[in-house]
Amino acid sequence: MANFTAADIKALRERTGAGMLDVKKALDEADGNAEKALEIIRVKGLKGVSKREGRSASDGLVAANIADDAAGQTGVLIELNSETDFVAKNTTFVALAEKVLAAAVASGTDDVAAILAFAVDGTTVADSITETAATLGEKLVLRRVARVSAPVVSVYLHKVNKDLPPQVGVLVGTDAAGASAGKDVAMHIAAYSPTYLAREDVPAETVADERRIAEETARNEGKPEAALIKITEGRLNGFFKENVLLEQAFAKDPKTTVGRIVSATGGTVTAFARFRVGA
Repeated sequence: MANFTAADIKALRERTGAGMLDVKKALDEADGNAEKALEIIRVKGLKGVSKREGRSASDGLVAANIADDAAGQTGVLIELNSETDFVAKNTTFVALAEKVLAAAVASGTDDVAAILAFAVDGTTVADSITETAATLGEKLVLRRVARVSAPVVSVYLHKVNKDLPPQVGVLVGTDAAGASAGKDVAMHIAAYSPTYLAREDVPAETVADERRIAEETARNEGKPEAALIKITEGRLNGFFKENVLLEQAFAKDPKTTVGRIVSATGGTVTAFARFRVGA
């Protein structure tokens, strides 16, 4: 019987994120040698990559970086997915996320395919993800990347569970004057998930659809014909207040709006990005 202890099993599980049975089998096969067992787990994991392709990876983490540049600052936000929260908090997975984030920053793009093809330390990001997936025994996916450039970029990362890495991430771009409200706005976005920055950013076809739905709903409710226009526009304004950042009631003071909070600084919000893992 191989010479290893429960502590050895625990240490290799924490290192790889693999299941207890897989770790015990690998240590048995490696006669208790942890490094050889790690190699066995990786080899078996690589063989199972194709089998994992159809599995769902809806857990994971978000990570962000802000760097100074000629235009002011650029923030990069990534979502890296795993199948379980057990792997999401594994140090190997977290280290991979840091490597992928660094590659995303260096690549200068938010195109996932281009970032996966980007080379770091002699290997592509895609190969690094595949190799780590083999070690951890789960499907891993770089789901999306966002870049926000502005004179000032603020970031907020939120943990939905104190024992897990951040799973909600927000970047907010402002001018210099608006920077003082940047963090509060980022926290608001994390909680209220707006879709658009300003009313003008809502596509015309979306506005037309919402107006049509509001009018049809009012007719079906038997509202007076003379009041339809007013009722329709009122409901359309309700859509804007729910989905447009600058028109949302501010999380810290619902009596005012995000737009008024920003205007009070004398500045403006220029862009934002929000990711929630799996959403």
